[in-house]
Amino acid sequence: MAYKSCRPEDFEALVTKHENRLYRSALAITGNISDAEDIVQEVFLRAYERAPAFESEEHEKAWLIRVTVNLCNSQWRSPWRKRRGMLLDSYPASEPKQHELLEQIMLLPTKYRTVIHLFYYEGYSIKDIAELTGYKESTVRSHLTRARQKLKSVLKEDDYGSL
Repeated sequence: MAYKSCRPEDFEALVTKHENRLYRSALAITGNISDAEDIVQEVFLRAYERAPAFESEEHEKAWLIRVTVNLCNSQWRSPWRKRRGMLLDSYPASEPKQHELLEQIMLLPTKYRTVIHLFYYEGYSIKDIAELTGYKESTVRSHLTRARQKLKSVLKEDDYGSL
């Protein structure tokens, strides 16, 4: 459903349902809290102004994630973007080992961070990630493989199990 013509309560429900997922995705890709917050606001603004009529809840979720990924990628390409330090305190990690793993994930190049986050934290399949990011499925598989290799070279496999 397009939210522009709907009641404010309907749009508020959309925001409440998806804000945490979109924030985690934007934070995983950008590595910066304020950038992630800005991107999530922009995603919801775009949803309010020009969201398509969603066929299903899965279509709604996929559209929002796709817009989030696209905005993150646009931000990385912008010439005035400044690199800033990462603040992982707001990213969920219940144990020190998980926090260390998240720190290492955040040090990966954006293309690897994106597929790692969507695959492991959001539970998307390789096919779904390809549709969300615009990459070919083979590219998604190679990015996952390379990201796993980079993480394994930094972390002891015994401490984290198989990625």
